[in-house]
Amino acid sequence: MPAARPFAISCRKQSSKSSAGKTLPGSEPIEPEELAKTCAQLAADKKAEGIVVLDLREISTFTDFFVICSGTSEPHLKAIAGEIETRLREDHGVRPAAIDGFPTSQWIVLDYLQVIVHVFHQEKRDFYSLKICGATLPA
Repeated sequence: MPAARPFAISCRKQSSKSSAGKTLPGSEPIEPEELAKTCAQLAADKKAEGIVVLDLREISTFTDFFVICSGTSEPHLKAIAGEIETRLREDHGVRPAAIDGFPTSQWIVLDYLQVIVHVFHQEKRDFYSLKICGATLPA
């Protein structure tokens, strides 16, 4: 029996944009949809909560996907963001174009160009009312 997915993603037509983030020399580019799924799974591996992947390809010109998740403490936020950054760099040769925020700000953003990952402290996410629902990924 397959494991239940801890996140949801809404999929639409394939984007014609280039691969996300900065790919290290000798690495194969990863498609934005696969990058978003990988970010969500890495966040789940670090026990992130409320993981949602939003497909913005039809409505955004600056990115294809948002990955939004929450942590329960400042060290938890750091662990989630660190895991995503480290695993993508080591496993896929992808580095973020930018990283903004700090655990003390309760909001960390990892910008992989076509995928932007938002890691919130649960209280900060509640403050901004980011209660977003997603659709399930077709098999």
